[in-house]
Amino acid sequence: MCPKGGRASARNRSQGRFFCGIIYLMIKFTIITLFREAIEPYLQSSMMEKAVRKGLAEFDFVNLREFGLGPHRSVDDTPYGGGDGMLLRCEPVFNAIESVKAKDPSAKVIIPTPVGETWNQSLAREFAKDAHYIILCPHYEGYDERILSLVDYKISLGKYVLTGGELPALIIIDSVVRLIPGVLGGETSAEIESFSDGDNLEYPQYTRPEDFRGMKVPEVLLSGNHGEIAKWREEHSGKA
Repeated sequence: MCPKGGRASARNRSQGRFFCGIIYLMIKFTIITLFREAIEPYLQSSMMEKAVRKGLAEFDFVNLREFGLGPHRSVDDTPYGGGDGMLLRCEPVFNAIESVKAKDPSAKVIIPTPVGETWNQSLAREFAKDAHYIILCPHYEGYDERILSLVDYKISLGKYVLTGGELPALIIIDSVVRLIPGVLGGETSAEIESFSDGDNLEYPQYTRPEDFRGMKVPEVLLSGNHGEIAKWREEHSGKA
């Protein structure tokens, strides 16, 4: 069944794709990383693979090491002022991002960082309206602060620290791509789930069997009375 709505805006139709007779926005993610192998398998499976196959999403990779300095293609160095760990250097990162921007100046740059805006469903919906994002995956102890001069969006996944930016990149990509009309399949799949309307939590759901080890499906869901079912679902939806 074809989903309703979701037409691409006029400024993005040149990058759209036809699906069920409607022009949908095709979103592209270019991931700048040292560890492509940590990301690619996920993007080649399930809903992400489906989105690519339908022409609704595209994933590209830039190997940061290719822009490294010297015979060893170094991308990091010790921090001024001392301290443990290594920082990503400006030169490789600037050159990598600028190589992508040279082909598409409109691409927006995202960096996962603890100091960024906390990611949520509302942001995912906003990001699903644009066309091309560059995600820089930091590594080591961090990055030279001057790199942020190229960044459009600083995104945090919460108050904890990860080894690198690959996992945050996957979370951002997945949460955005699944919102593209035609990816999930059902007309309202993304509209009724948790956080689709602020802090709402989706109502409980059940499938066969009706009775499993004494745990029974609520009778109202078996009644066929759609009005009562809708009322029950509203009553059992919550807030985070």
